[in-house]
Amino acid sequence: MKRQLMAAAAVCALAFGAGCATTETAAEAPVEAPVETAAASALPDYPITADGATRFIADAEAKYAEVSEYVARIQWARATNITFDTMWLEAKANAEATELQVQFANQAARFNDVEVDPVVRRKLNLLRLGLVLPAPNRPGAAEELAQLTTRLDSTYSTGKFDFKGRQITLDEASLILADSRDPAETKALYEGWRTVSPVMKADYARMVEIANEGARELGFADTGALWRSGYDMPADDFAAETDRLWDQVKPFYENLHCYVRARLNAKYGDAVQPDHGPIRADLLGNMWSQQWGNIYDVVAPTTGGASSYDLTELLKAADYDPVKMVKTGEGFYTSLGLEALPQTFWERSMITRPRDREVVCHASAWDLDNADDIRIKMCTNVNGDDFYTVHHELGHNYYQRAYKNQPMLFRNGANDGFHEAIGDFVGLSALTPTYLNQIGLLQTTPGAEEDIPFLLKMALDKIAFLPFGLMVDRWRWDVFSGATTPDQYNAAWSADMLKYQGLVPPGPRPADAFDPGAKYHVPGNTPYTRYFLAHIYQFQFHRAACKQAGWTGPLHRCSIYGNTEVGQRFNAMLEMGQSRPWPEAMQAFTGETTNDASAVADYFAPLNAWLTQQNRGHQCGWSDT
Repeated sequence: MKRQLMAAAAVCALAFGAGCATTETAAEAPVEAPVETAAASALPDYPITADGATRFIADAEAKYAEVSEYVARIQWARATNITFDTMWLEAKANAEATELQVQFANQAARFNDVEVDPVVRRKLNLLRLGLVLPAPNRPGAAEELAQLTTRLDSTYSTGKFDFKGRQITLDEASLILADSRDPAETKALYEGWRTVSPVMKADYARMVEIANEGARELGFADTGALWRSGYDMPADDFAAETDRLWDQVKPFYENLHCYVRARLNAKYGDAVQPDHGPIRADLLGNMWSQQWGNIYDVVAPTTGGASSYDLTELLKAADYDPVKMVKTGEGFYTSLGLEALPQTFWERSMITRPRDREVVCHASAWDLDNADDIRIKMCTNVNGDDFYTVHHELGHNYYQRAYKNQPMLFRNGANDGFHEAIGDFVGLSALTPTYLNQIGLLQTTPGAEEDIPFLLKMALDKIAFLPFGLMVDRWRWDVFSGATTPDQYNAAWSADMLKYQGLVPPGPRPADAFDPGAKYHVPGNTPYTRYFLAHIYQFQFHRAACKQAGWTGPLHRCSIYGNTEVGQRFNAMLEMGQSRPWPEAMQAFTGETTNDASAVADYFAPLNAWLTQQNRGHQCGWSDT
């Protein structure tokens, strides 16, 4: 989910859109905005007093409400009808909104040393923290930064490379990589995609310089410190907190890594994948090795325990269509006692791909007026993946509507990890055979013999992602602080891959390599720790909800469908928006005030025990190769 006033959120490149919330994926490049903009009128100067701060916030919130709906509707028009004109309009609106955003942040920073009401202080801080890449307040700086970010984004989004005599895109390469079991082919795809990014390096280094200058003007040590300050704790404390969470889940990741490595060794042999040390990254079915579910066929249990159903086949057999998929997702939330979606949702959402125009098919949830005009945009297919995605995206919509009565600057998730976690939390119930039985897709609920295949599939995506979710920003924090210099960019990236993921590239990297640029969120400047947090929060929410529901069985079989008591507490958290520090929102639903990754271990406990048995006799870990 994009943070409010965030200029580089996935898919929505626009800061002021009430806009869209999306899952973690690549996004489209914006058209370069006109240099001269009819920028929204600046607010006047205010006296540097408590009264001046209060007046500034009131005016800023009113201006934000006005601009955000205008920008969101332009965004929607472009995303659902891609033409030269709609792209031009979105780029122009983006430039205007960004200019106003910089003004807001700099004006808010003028009150850093003024004693003000706590609510006003929270709003001032949110305005300062909303800039992902703050331009310094000097002539030409914002324009240079905009040109750099547009060029970086465009280079990524238009990237192609030669594969077997033809130019292919990332989408094409990813599909081939997911299915290929030829190590020579996966190596060519992995290395080929990374040929698009070396040209980004100089622009990226210059972008870092300018953003750091802007961050210092706002009172932060560097841009990384600005990013880490958005979690209701000092920046250094937040870094330590993510370390603590990683330490909680790392043993399970190492267990999964050990098992997967052994299965890859059994398939490919020592010459391709040894049975010790790190895993060769291109063998894991994903261009960034961040999720491993595509190689389930390679690592599936060798004896017994096969799944007795296929969700896609169940949906087709029950005559589901895209609208029925969304209606079913809505039914999950209304079963918790939440209100049905408004009629305008059904009239204005894009649920299937139109036949008469180009659109952005990447799934997203939208709030266009900061009130009731909520929608989804999907090219929905009747399959298991989109069944999950529908439940996830509607989580964003229900969150957006729940906090609509908050002041404008509080209409957002408790932190940027919360918005992603809400839909994923509901998705944990939606994938269970328990829920599929509750809604009539499964006639009988499978027994415990199918638990390991179910949990292994989940772990290959949920657990395998955790170290990657951490390392992307760890690399960037060191870049922003100067600990990693431009000549060290790629070596530091490879070192972090090894440290956190236990992975290595399939071969030596060229001297000019800039592998971080091959992951959208780096040239696209989207903070990434939110996704790590969401993968912790969703299990913490799930465990608390199942306890409230009185569930006594295995956590991975729990479905909260139909439990209105859970729904009341859930909605109470959603209604808080960003009005209070996130620990208070966490407490409203879970009764806990801290992050706790032990819920991940609880959920996957049967699988972890099974993996431990499978790993007997193997040398786990990767530090000694």
